[in-house]
Amino acid sequence: MKKIIVTCLALFTTGLFMNASAQQSYTTAVGVRLSSSNAMVNNAVSVKHFIKPNIAIEGLLSFGDPLALGALLELHQPLNAQGLSWYYGGGAYIGFLKTVNTTTLKTTTDPNFGAQGVVGLDYKFNNIPLNLSLDWKPELNIVTDINFEPAAIGLTARFTFGK
Repeated sequence: MKKIIVTCLALFTTGLFMNASAQQSYTTAVGVRLSSSNAMVNNAVSVKHFIKPNIAIEGLLSFGDPLALGALLELHQPLNAQGLSWYYGGGAYIGFLKTVNTTTLKTTTDPNFGAQGVVGLDYKFNNIPLNLSLDWKPELNIVTDINFEPAAIGLTARFTFGK
């Protein structure tokens, strides 16, 4: 586990200093991310904004139980097909999970905080303002309950703005 974390951090740091030629065909996108797992940040509203041609920040807001807010820094690298890139990055989240005490039947809300990584594919359609992303976003919960959720695969559809 330690080797995986060190490798991911090395790749992330290397990507920060690379001068990639990834030219995104949109600046900002807003949409919905649907996830396949019980991750803290699962089905969510997604807002993605490019701060540089190859670096984006993405905010995720999950409603329901758990209520969660996540942020990711993503480094995009172009692939041979026009409009297609792959990306990787990481970030953090805070979530609030309701739990019921079976003895007293009282409901409490427990805060959870953790780290999340992301690796995925991003595609922007040429003639319509639509962006699709398919990604793997594992989460490591650090506060309240220490656990790892490795199965967080998601599909995001976004409406694009800019460029």
